Amino acid sequence: MLLKLTEAAFRQLKTMELQKGQTPRIEADITGGCGISIKFTLVIDEPRRNDILLTYESFQIHIDQFTKRYLDEEIKIDYRDKEGFLVGESFTSNACAFEFN
Repeated sequence: MLLKLTEAAFRQLKTMELQKGQTPRIEADITGGCGISIKFTLVIDEPRRNDILLTYESFQIHIDQFTKRYLDEEIKIDYRDKEGFLVGESFTSNACAFEFN
């Protein structure tokens, strides 16, 4: 996986003060039943045992196996003042599978 940060995201990460033992990590927020909606967020949290470690210059960003399967091979992170960090391509699926007997 390839991690790309925009200049704005890189600048914002450099200014953040992390507590000891905390690191940036990408998480997937999945909602819905039949159709799903996935939104990726960048959170500051403790690393987890089976995290995958992505590096961009001096930054290490963690993702778990569950989140990894929904991300593209190239992950772009941007930052906007009003929206915060924007991670990858969030998406919605309305597809439902029905089985008729």
